[in-house]
Amino acid sequence: MMDPLLAVLVSIPLVLLLLALGIPVFASLGVAGFLGCAAISGMDMALIQLKVFPYVQSASYLLVVVPLFVIMGHFAFKAGIGKDVYLIGRAWFSRFPAGLGVATIVGSAGFAACSGSSVATAATMGAVAVPEMREQGYDPKLACGIVAAGGVLGILIPPSVILVFYGVITDTSVGSMLIAGVIPGFISVLIYILGLTMLSRIEPTLAPKPVSVSWGERFRCLKHGLGAFLLFLIVVGGIYIGWFTPTEAAAVGAFVSFMAMIVRRKQLEETFWDALKECFISTLRTSCMVFIVIVGAGLYSFFLTLAQVPQMVSAWVATLPVPPLMVVGLFLLLYIPLGMLLDSFSLLLVTLPIMFPVVVDQMGFSALWFGILSTKLCEVGLISPPVGLNVYVLAGVVRDVPLADIFKGCLWFVFFELVAALVLFSIPSLSYWLPMTMR
Repeated sequence: MMDPLLAVLVSIPLVLLLLALGIPVFASLGVAGFLGCAAISGMDMALIQLKVFPYVQSASYLLVVVPLFVIMGHFAFKAGIGKDVYLIGRAWFSRFPAGLGVATIVGSAGFAACSGSSVATAATMGAVAVPEMREQGYDPKLACGIVAAGGVLGILIPPSVILVFYGVITDTSVGSMLIAGVIPGFISVLIYILGLTMLSRIEPTLAPKPVSVSWGERFRCLKHGLGAFLLFLIVVGGIYIGWFTPTEAAAVGAFVSFMAMIVRRKQLEETFWDALKECFISTLRTSCMVFIVIVGAGLYSFFLTLAQVPQMVSAWVATLPVPPLMVVGLFLLLYIPLGMLLDSFSLLLVTLPIMFPVVVDQMGFSALWFGILSTKLCEVGLISPPVGLNVYVLAGVVRDVPLADIFKGCLWFVFFELVAALVLFSIPSLSYWLPMTMR
């Protein structure tokens, strides 16, 4: 048998080698986890884990939320809810500097609140907002950066699949986690808006001059936002006042967005049945991706636990002559480089078994606060090279803007994300006050 610490040290370059060979992240982590378990406890034990681990990790009632929220987002997308929120934002914010960009951020936040998907938000707003902004004279890099960064708001604003994921793997209340994302989500939107406004004033060539819109037109367009408002109110409001559990709220939200799709079936770009088929297929793909990550990255996480890495880290941290907040800050900073290499699900599965016991159990910090911060910093990886999933999705929608230019347009928003994370880090009550008021 191999020494556990040596097995961990060997597993890290093995994962990097497999990634360099083009092996998917979940498979690389799964292989390294399986071999690590075999090295520490023997092949028989590793094979037993490989047999039972997929069922044990995925057979959870709470995980039903994942496909339900995903299909709710696809129904909402087909119903045109993202476009509706964008139209409202354009009417109300066009009179401000970089008003169309601000409208895109607001529209992205609204659609993210309905879909719970960062990728779906980026794809939707990319098709709607980027052509409009470029036609109005926005710099192409900035226009794409706004949409790619606006999409990451979906990772924090409820209903968020990532927040559900965090709650499941840390045994934290999923309902509380979803409600905890409301205030930090609005703060992120506000910082984006303020940052974009300042940027347009510093460099006026990036965005055109404001456009005046009559008050009558503003109020008339509010009717388009009824679907988005109703969906958000039912899902988040239902959880907050105790009407629904998260799973029930996801089911009700999926039903409401499906009814919206039926009501608007004449506005669909394809036949209703083709749209419905596409929703189910896309949901199946996304859900399978999430559960495969749970198995692959979860197996590597189990190997780290078997090697007693969390205990070793906890013992080491206890001897450090630094304040606990500094330790949490150093942990969170690790999410930035790791987020450039791993998707959000894999990143949380690998890091939380090590960090969560130290931060919450040993140091006594709020699980909700740490959950919001860790998912917040996962956002940075979605718009940072080389992974930058949102950037790649947007590049597939806006094909005439080079990938490198989209990444350049995201740099300002990476800075805005870090500012928002610093605010949430400095004022922990922003993350846990609202869940404390739940019934």
